Parts: sequence; structure tokens; C-alpha cells
Amino acid sequence: MKQHDIAAPSAWVERWAPLITHGTVLDMACGSGRHANFFLSKHLKVVAVDREARVIPGARFVQADLENGNPWPFPGEQFEGVVVTNYLHRPLFPRLLESLAPGGVLLYETFMLGNERFGRPSNPEFLLRPGELLEVCKGMTIKAFEEGEVIVPKPAMIQRVCAVQAGKG
Repeated sequence: MKQHDIAAPSAWVERWAPLITHGTVLDMACGSGRHANFFLSKHLKVVAVDREARVIPGARFVQADLENGNPWPFPGEQFEGVVVTNYLHRPLFPRLLESLAPGGVLLYETFMLGNERFGRPSNPEFLLRPGELLEVCKGMTIKAFEEGEVIVPKPAMIQRVCAVQAGKG
């Protein structure tokens, strides 16, 4: 696959996906379904959510616009993995963490302040502050955290975390 292949999963997600060994993965703001398809290929169940209607064979798809005060579509459900890439809506942070099962893995990667010099997104509302994902994941086991400038798949300022929810013995 080419490095710029939009169908390819994020290198960050690929790197840390082996921590999710069973159960169901929630692919938040799934877009074209690249991560949903990646986890399906690993024989995991996938729930994909996006505001645009999608068909992702093998996945349970939920169409939901979570930015306009609509209710969380997964009350009481827990997932062994939650994946979020290139998406930020801060009011969802508590819901995402609550939806992680004990021992569940959060893989989060999106743009941060400084990205405005590379183009979109450039609105601070959609850019993480330095260290923000570490703050969000306080109380979780941080397996990896990175922030700063990247050149692949395109020049950008990003922040990413792999964190494990407490509670699994």
C-alpha cells in the first residue's frame, strides 16, 4: 500500500492494535471505514459510527450526529477497543472513556495546535492543546503518547495516545 492510501489504517492504530485481542472495537467517526475494516480483518467485532450513512460489510453501523446534542447511542455498552482518528469533539471524551471495558484500549490520534500552518483543520476548537490527551486519559495506563510535527501521511501537527482502562486483572 502507498503511504498516502486513504484506505490504509493509521500507522499508529496498526502499531497498537495488537493490544486489542478480543471483543468489540468502537470506530468513532469512522469515515470511509478504514479502521473498521482493519479490525474486522483481525477477526474482531466492530461497531462503526459516523454522521454520514455508511455500509461497512461485517460491521454494525450506527448513524449518529453526536455534535448537536443528540444522545450517546451506546448507553451501557462497553468496548474492548475505542479508535478515534482525525476527529475531535471534546464533549465526547467522558462518553468514550465510560464506554471502555476494564482493560479496554483507547487509540486516539488527531490534530493539535500548530496544525493551522499546514491547512485544515485550523480552528482551535478542532485542535488539541499540548498534552491534552494525557489529561483526558488521567487514571489510565499510558502505553504510548506522541505529539508534534509529522510528514506522513501529510505534513501536520498531531497528538496521539494509546491508553488502557483500569480494572482488568
